[in-house]
Amino acid sequence: MLLRTIETFLRTHNLPATKFGRLAAHDPRFVLDLRMGRTPRRDTELRTRAWMQGYADRANAQTKEMA
Repeated sequence: MLLRTIETFLRTHNLPATKFGRLAAHDPRFVLDLRMGRTPRRDTELRTRAWMQGYADRANAQTKEMA
């Protein structure tokens, strides 16, 4: 389920829901709407998952550079 994945991502990367929405979906209410029952289109879900993967990959790369 996308919302569960996003909630875990938010905790892991310490991101506010509105910032995530702006960055991932260009919609600051995206996560809030999902919490209220919004069902995203398949394309939106795929783009969001791809964005999260890219963000996580960049964060991991930065962590490795600092070590």
